[in-house]
Amino acid sequence: MYCPNIDVCGKVLAMLMMRLQRVGRTHEPAFRLVLTDSKNSTKSGRFKEILGSYDPRKSKDFFETERIKYWLSQGVTPTATVNNLLVSHKIITGPKINVSSKSKKTSPTPGDKISS
Repeated sequence: MYCPNIDVCGKVLAMLMMRLQRVGRTHEPAFRLVLTDSKNSTKSGRFKEILGSYDPRKSKDFFETERIKYWLSQGVTPTATVNNLLVSHKIITGPKINVSSKSKKTSPTPGDKISS
């Protein structure tokens, strides 16, 4: 059985991810869609492949659809934001993932009774 995350010697390789890397100037965001190791920071500049670019201010989006579909078939996991971006551009199908932060658990106020 072939596993893309295991080396020939049996060592487990790091998981690959699709992430957005910011490349714009101050107050002018632009992003690259990159394939990187999950342990690398997006700011490190170390990535395996550039899969596209995204400019939220303009409609100049470019995605290499063939390569994105290839890497997804190899088991690469996109971040939630990248997944939503690919779904909205109809590159992949499926539901969008909620990216907003989870609501905090409310702590009981001193006036509330705790039933035992």
